[in-house]
Amino acid sequence: MDIIVKNVKGSLPYLLIAIICTAFGVYILLEKPQQSTANVPDMKQAEIQALKASDKVDAPPVAHPKKEQKKERFPLASRGESVETLATLAQYPKVNVVATGYSPGPESTGKDVGHPAYGITYSGVKVKRAPQSFSTIAADLNTFPLGTILYIPGYGYGVVADIGSAIKGNKIDLYFDKKEDVYAQWGKKQLDVYVIERGNGKLNEGLFAELTTAIEAEAKKQ
Repeated sequence: MDIIVKNVKGSLPYLLIAIICTAFGVYILLEKPQQSTANVPDMKQAEIQALKASDKVDAPPVAHPKKEQKKERFPLASRGESVETLATLAQYPKVNVVATGYSPGPESTGKDVGHPAYGITYSGVKVKRAPQSFSTIAADLNTFPLGTILYIPGYGYGVVADIGSAIKGNKIDLYFDKKEDVYAQWGKKQLDVYVIERGNGKLNEGLFAELTTAIEAEAKKQ
């Protein structure tokens, strides 16, 4: 009997170790499926997010073509001068000049009515004052070649068609029909003028008529 008790007592530690190992093994077996099952939704969510990310990378951006706004050739053709219309001139080169006025009479040109060259500019075009269209102006052809179109605030569109002995460098002479208009409407001013189109040194009645037709057509659209 004593031998049996001794054997039982001697095997107790091994029995306890066996029980602990068995319990630990059962715990591991039961815990692993729970962990893997718990991770499944996370894995699926990660895969979905990865697919969405790849779709964003691979999908080419949708290009929406911008509608080009047609640029008006003569934006102030019929609208007159205002803060809004004058702001459109910012797209053109500007030159600071001294602007005077002249008329076709002897006080400005030395020619009187009856003279064969009375009212005829250097280019051969007849003088013209048309505030809603084009007026002929004089300039230094080294600065503004014949055919150059300027916008002069307070005067309107002017086409370089003439020259003058005193018109040198950044000076221009604006045509008026009567000498009284020169003094009453203009006099002498220093201001910025805008180069709408630079001329090529050529101007005649045909080209001047084409410009007049173009600005009148654009004025009707505005």
